[in-house]
Amino acid sequence: CRQALRSVAGPEVDFARAEREHQLYVGVLRGKLGLQVLELPADESLPDCVFVEDVAVVCEETALLTRPGAPSRRKEVEAMKRVLGSLNLNIVEMVDENATLDGGDVLFTGREFFVGLSRRTNQRGAEILADTFKDYAVSTVPVHDSLHLKSFCSMAGPNLIAIGSSEAAQKALKTMQQMSDHRYDKLTVPDDAAANCIYLNIPNKGHVLLHRAPEEYPESAKVFEKLKDHMLIPIANTELEKVDGSLTCCSVLINKSSEL
Repeated sequence: CRQALRSVAGPEVDFARAEREHQLYVGVLRGKLGLQVLELPADESLPDCVFVEDVAVVCEETALLTRPGAPSRRKEVEAMKRVLGSLNLNIVEMVDENATLDGGDVLFTGREFFVGLSRRTNQRGAEILADTFKDYAVSTVPVHDSLHLKSFCSMAGPNLIAIGSSEAAQKALKTMQQMSDHRYDKLTVPDDAAANCIYLNIPNKGHVLLHRAPEEYPESAKVFEKLKDHMLIPIANTELEKVDGSLTCCSVLINKSSEL
């Protein structure tokens, strides 16, 4: 916990609680929602390896292995390459040493990609993503005052962007709206961190949304409760948030049935 990267100093991570929260997260995906979950083994030499989202962007049958912006995280890609290869996905590796890309900066709306240009992701990384997923438009969004683009936004439904209320979040949303030919609905929540949620469309269950727990962000939870068509599942993330972790960070969603 002490070695994990963090943008601001703060309270120490309670490891036992972090473990319980993560087990609940995995349990919801596997037990409550019936998804197949592949868990990668922990690597004590890579303190940020729980944040699997940053090392791969998967869309349809293609997986782009990224080149994380923090050099200490680059070895995380190796384990991800092995597991995605076992799923018979088309693997594309980012080998250009001038490129950096964290998956936390990649928002896929189902129609197009928005890529945050941040401390961890640069223009060259965004260009390689665009080359990899040629069927989709790719727009870049400057990210200031936050680690990643998805530190303050995510998809909360098929056409619905959840967005935080901070000036930086609203400015980024305005950029996305200007860049896109499509008009998205928006769900504005008071807390930037709570705008990071996980939307799933699951056969026989419909619209499912994992969002931050009311005890963490009570006002934002009230906003999510207005989504009457969604199965809402609150998830606590108090400990990983201390090291810049959000709900989307801890999984890579793949729309593919697999004999695990």
